[in-house]
Amino acid sequence: MIEIEYDPRHGYQRRYDETYAGLPVTHLPDSGEEEPLPDPGSVAWRLTASEWDDTADSTMAECFDRFLGLVDTAKVTALVIGGWEDSYETPSDTLVSRLAESAGRLPELRSLFFGAISSEEAEISWIQQSDITPLLTAFPRLERLEVRGGSGLRLNPVRHDALRILRVETGGLPGEVVRAIGACDLPALEHLELWLGVENYGGDTTTPDLGPILTGERLPSLRHLGLQDSEIQDDVAAAVAAAPIVARLESLNLSMGVLTDTGAEALLSGQPLTHLRRLDLHHHFLTDAMMKRVTAALPGVEVVLSDRQRTDRDWRYVAVSE
Repeated sequence: MIEIEYDPRHGYQRRYDETYAGLPVTHLPDSGEEEPLPDPGSVAWRLTASEWDDTADSTMAECFDRFLGLVDTAKVTALVIGGWEDSYETPSDTLVSRLAESAGRLPELRSLFFGAISSEEAEISWIQQSDITPLLTAFPRLERLEVRGGSGLRLNPVRHDALRILRVETGGLPGEVVRAIGACDLPALEHLELWLGVENYGGDTTTPDLGPILTGERLPSLRHLGLQDSEIQDDVAAAVAAAPIVARLESLNLSMGVLTDTGAEALLSGQPLTHLRRLDLHHHFLTDAMMKRVTAALPGVEVVLSDRQRTDRDWRYVAVSE
């Protein structure tokens, strides 16, 4: 299992320029420079373009061409795709297609982060994504897929027999994407994490949209479920409290959202959660009394209640939106 927590340097939008998927991250040498490259399979390769950095490729096409030319990509196991040019205006479809078309040159790719763009480059809800289905269909042996940005994000239901980790970071996750995930057959998936976000940034997911996920029928191996960063976190908690999949989980993450005593009461009144190893509720709006109740009710569970927000305000907010 992996746990993604707040990073004081980059907030929740980590750049993944140091480590990814248990490997050190490396960059291509600056254009025109010659330096020895590491063993291609011993590192995660970070590809990015920047119109502001004179030492970087100005387009992702240039960067990808250099990557294919310099690196023995047949040995590459992990890729971090950072910012493409004008990622706040230009959709990712061309890059998705290019990556999918190059699948034959990346036969060992197992881990992929698509859109590791920091807020300094583009706020999470400005990132223009597209249909990411080809990333799954072109790489049937992919075990880990992470995507940042919900604007324009689309997915068609697929079957993927190898995927173990699926994470989607957004400030607003479209309900149609959640429904598509619920309609996917993912027999090996162990870790599912969705940042649902807010309606103002396209997060129109409802609790009925979560229904197929919460039944667990297409997710027989799931052991971690994260339904996070939601302005309807109380409703999500109530749905989770009665969800069949919970009995199979080892960890549950309902953090980053507008969770109040109402949602916590629903959790305590629902099915037992004492089998969990970890319950993450950080960034919440619980009162002192409810925090004590949750902790007392789950004595053998690691309950994360950090980053409590003020409960005396009418306006409440998720951790990640714009």
